[in-house]
Amino acid sequence: MNYEVVITCAVTGSGDSAVKSPHVPVTPEEIAASCVEAAKAGAAVVHVHVRNPETRAFSRDVDLYVETAKLIRESGVDMVLNITAGMGADYVPDEEEPWRGGPGTDMISPAERVRHIELIKPEISTLDAGTMNYAASAYIATYQQLRETARRIQAAGVKAEIEVMEMGHIWQAKELIKEGLIGPNPLFQLCMGIPYGIEATTQNILAMKHALPEGANFASFAIGRLQMPWVAQSVLVGGNVRVGLEDNIYLDRGVLATNEDLVLRAKEIIERMGARVIGPEEARKKLKLRV
Repeated sequence: MNYEVVITCAVTGSGDSAVKSPHVPVTPEEIAASCVEAAKAGAAVVHVHVRNPETRAFSRDVDLYVETAKLIRESGVDMVLNITAGMGADYVPDEEEPWRGGPGTDMISPAERVRHIELIKPEISTLDAGTMNYAASAYIATYQQLRETARRIQAAGVKAEIEVMEMGHIWQAKELIKEGLIGPNPLFQLCMGIPYGIEATTQNILAMKHALPEGANFASFAIGRLQMPWVAQSVLVGGNVRVGLEDNIYLDRGVLATNEDLVLRAKEIIERMGARVIGPEEARKKLKLRV
């Protein structure tokens, strides 16, 4: 069991949750304010995507990232900034010519995917460590693309948080580590229950944990109604936790949550288990972040 727990709050994500809940932050001001609320509630780390303020849909607009990061840093509230580099890898087959990308396809180069990371230099950037099928689309991350993305994140002086959705992603991450493209004490996020990655079961998280390289720190999360049970599950097997409106919009059945609500609920679960939620300074030491 993990007795010194880091909570990450994923405040908005890139899905369609912003049309399902008024609490999902959209503008840079809303996203920054939600990060501050989550940090005050107990989240040591905030995980940030940005959205188009007009359409409320996901965006990879560099200016929106820069503005959001600026507002977070000027808030006066300490938190570890974790920014996604996971956008620009979506392939949706054309219905008539499925070998071509159809509407919804959004594919860009590794250099474009990390341009905002190189400008902002957050403490953590995500690295989605492999290709995965969804119901009607695929997330594309070839090994060569991963090499280039990891190289650029490392060159920016930023720690990669390796997002893994299935066992093969851990294998690829180990290869990047062998090549020196990811440094010592790697940081993993085990993403459970996302169709059609690895299912959220105790057996699966234990298998993933045992496959991690020596010296790795890890957190895990599950989506939807499993978000809060998975807080306990992750802590029990030695991991840190992630909650937030990116992964689940409900506090209880039929009750829409805020990010603050979800962090407070996770903190209560952790503390009732006899563990302690640690703040950003302790989190930096535990996760071996730059100081």
